[in-house]
Amino acid sequence: MFDKKHSAAELASAAHSMSSTEKDLSKVAHVEVGDKVDDLAAAGHVATDAHGNPLFQFDAEAERRLVRKIDWCIVPTVSILYLFCFIDRANIGNARLAGFEKDLKLHGYQFNILLTCFYISYIVFEIPSNLCCKYFGPGKWIPFISLGFGVSGIVSPGQRSPSQVFSMITAFVTNFSNAAAVRFLLGMFEAGMLPGIAYYMSRWYRKHELGFRLGLYIVMAPLAGAFGGLLASGILKLNGIGKVHTWQQIFLIEGIITIGLSIMSYFTLTDRPETARWLTEEEKALAIARVKSENVGTSEVLDKLDTPKILRGIFNPNTLMDSAIFFLDNITVQGLGFFLPTIIATIYPKATTIRKQLWTVPPYVVGACFVVVVPWLAMKTNRRLVYMIGSAPLVMIGYIIFLATKNTHARYGATFLIASGAFTFGPLCNAQASANTLSDTARSAAIGTTVMFGNIGGLVSTWAFLPFDGPNYPIGNGLNLGTSSTMFLLCIVLLMWLTYDNKRRDRVDPDEKLQGMTEKQIQDLDWKHPGFRWHP
Repeated sequence: MFDKKHSAAELASAAHSMSSTEKDLSKVAHVEVGDKVDDLAAAGHVATDAHGNPLFQFDAEAERRLVRKIDWCIVPTVSILYLFCFIDRANIGNARLAGFEKDLKLHGYQFNILLTCFYISYIVFEIPSNLCCKYFGPGKWIPFISLGFGVSGIVSPGQRSPSQVFSMITAFVTNFSNAAAVRFLLGMFEAGMLPGIAYYMSRWYRKHELGFRLGLYIVMAPLAGAFGGLLASGILKLNGIGKVHTWQQIFLIEGIITIGLSIMSYFTLTDRPETARWLTEEEKALAIARVKSENVGTSEVLDKLDTPKILRGIFNPNTLMDSAIFFLDNITVQGLGFFLPTIIATIYPKATTIRKQLWTVPPYVVGACFVVVVPWLAMKTNRRLVYMIGSAPLVMIGYIIFLATKNTHARYGATFLIASGAFTFGPLCNAQASANTLSDTARSAAIGTTVMFGNIGGLVSTWAFLPFDGPNYPIGNGLNLGTSSTMFLLCIVLLMWLTYDNKRRDRVDPDEKLQGMTEKQIQDLDWKHPGFRWHP
């Protein structure tokens, strides 16, 4: 796998003692990790010099085989979990068309308040959940929260008393208060799913590889809109399950599926490369070493939780700007999930309920294609911000059409543009946050922060389309035009700043800056490490 020339300890030591003119070890050092994890890949050994140059070179074919193996063992499980996570969250929009509001006697802004209850807990528990994911391990935490939102997501109306609201098999809500409580619980459990999976995958993939893999599971968000519409239309054709009828069946059946998937995932998800029974010892070492080789000053892939690294992740300039962009984007993405069925109903008011459900599918399918293709291009070019800059105008044009015309065909076409541009920001923003941190702890905090701000955007989206604004919703559409335009400008500003700061860092001597610092102090620098360069 490698051409051995120096031992791990020798190179790690040499990295600290060489002068800056001697530091290009990536051109001279080819280290064999061997068949044990406790060699250069093990904790305690740095994998780069102070300038960020890797201390060893990998066999390209061995890497390809490893990545392919990781793809098949990791991506399908997390993708299916996220598919039903998003379905359980957004199926309230499908249920609305099938009589949800009427049966619960909702009026005024109560539907919007229900959506808000979800986002309050969703936002509050975002960062804590991702830190719990690191502490307990993704292999335990992700199945646990999946089970939680599967149970919480099973909501349907019936003739039960409030004391019988929650059950492992089904839960019946009879009024607005019951529904609000269940939506709050759903948000609490779902809070950790998107950032948890993104953080989990960052343990396995290089920085340029991560965006595409995030796309492979975040694509489940638009597919959930498409599949959710198809599933809802199919479920509504059933005659009933016992006393459960119409839209009640949507929540019941989809919740039971989620519970089953969460139980299976407990036995299939692997926390990290060291514990993967499906990897050989040599593959484990390669998986660990290649992640370390991109993080200057890092001597361990999975460090301990500590406050300095958490703060480095949260207050990273890239994280804060990236979070603002994801906040603006999620106003559109989450709004589309909740209100697309309602928008379709205003475009085609005479269509049957099932046909309206089916009309929601095509925009999501096109959006799903963009979620995969755009991150794939970003991976090949190792650039993300340029594709974010290119995606924002699609959303802008879509909302301009909504505001400029009442033509049904044009407005329906606009939903395709909006879905194509908006959904690509999910994988790109999370990959951007992950790529610009060094330690595992900072990365979990950065991703948690990005998604938390995104979900604040989701909270705003619950009030973007209000009853008095219908049927054309000029206020909601105008708000989304404003957010997408601001998003476009922020992406340009971030790209310019990262480029400028990299040039500034090129003029700094890392050896001089790091002189006299302990290994712990160097690791706590994270993005402030003088050898670190931003990845736009």
